[in-house]
Amino acid sequence: MPAERAKGMVPDNNRGDRSEGKVCSLWRDVWERLKQNKAAIAGLFLVAVITLAAVFAPLITKYDPGVQLVWTQGPDAQLVPPGTDHWFGTDIYGRDIYSRVVYGARVSLQIGVASTIISVVIGVILGAMAGYYGGLVDDIISWLTNVIFAFPFLLFVLALVAYLPPGLPLMYAAIGIVNWAGVARIVRGQVLSAREKEYVEAATVVGGSDVRVIVKHILPNILAPVIVQATLGMGSIIMLESSLSFLGFGIQPPTPSWGYEIDQGRQYLLAGAWWWSAFPGFAIMALVLGFNLLGDGLRDALDPKQNVGEGR
Repeated sequence: MPAERAKGMVPDNNRGDRSEGKVCSLWRDVWERLKQNKAAIAGLFLVAVITLAAVFAPLITKYDPGVQLVWTQGPDAQLVPPGTDHWFGTDIYGRDIYSRVVYGARVSLQIGVASTIISVVIGVILGAMAGYYGGLVDDIISWLTNVIFAFPFLLFVLALVAYLPPGLPLMYAAIGIVNWAGVARIVRGQVLSAREKEYVEAATVVGGSDVRVIVKHILPNILAPVIVQATLGMGSIIMLESSLSFLGFGIQPPTPSWGYEIDQGRQYLLAGAWWWSAFPGFAIMALVLGFNLLGDGLRDALDPKQNVGEGR
């Protein structure tokens, strides 16, 4: 029996356990390297804090973000500076800025995660097809990728959003549809390199279908750059959503949005109400910085060349 198993005639039932053990060991090594990167841990902390605040928003806010206190308290509730009752002050309508910033995190994170998933799925599928099949398929997908890169990204999204009814799902789709090109280009290059490896040739020789070879043998070995691109892309998408809201094409009121708050508050900067724009701006900066620091740390932790240099 051992001889037969060595020849591949009888499957080794322990092979799956060893494979899972190697995967667990790999991610433990990644986590250990990530923990040594103070900037990455700082980024992870920022993302975690803002995410937890968004999830538990009803528990950590005193006021409903849509309640206009001018109706109950009169003009005294307008543009109240930060204090013990309103930590981030109030706006011209008497709404609590702290509550709107916390609830606005929900919108930014929802759009960031959903749009990233859409762009990664599209980019991985098209990039894998281009890299694996080559030829005409590669030419068509590469041409389409270059067309996407040729248009100014913000204007491209504006053109889509302007003709779509307002709403979160359509915002996800619009951003995700035009954000896949970077992922596709990375995946294509990785698949072009991976398809020449011996394990891919062996999987093809034994009769594995193209889909099986790509999904089971190629994609698991090229996930590192995709994860890094997705993490870094989250910051860009959050900035894009804030820019669209600032220009009036993003999430529509009364739903809280950081970009919309900055746009509304800038009109009162000269009146001394700096807090209306400042705190949403700080929130955008903190979240985008968090994703950028985390993405850079993941890139270093997942870098295969670094693993070789460390003798792992």
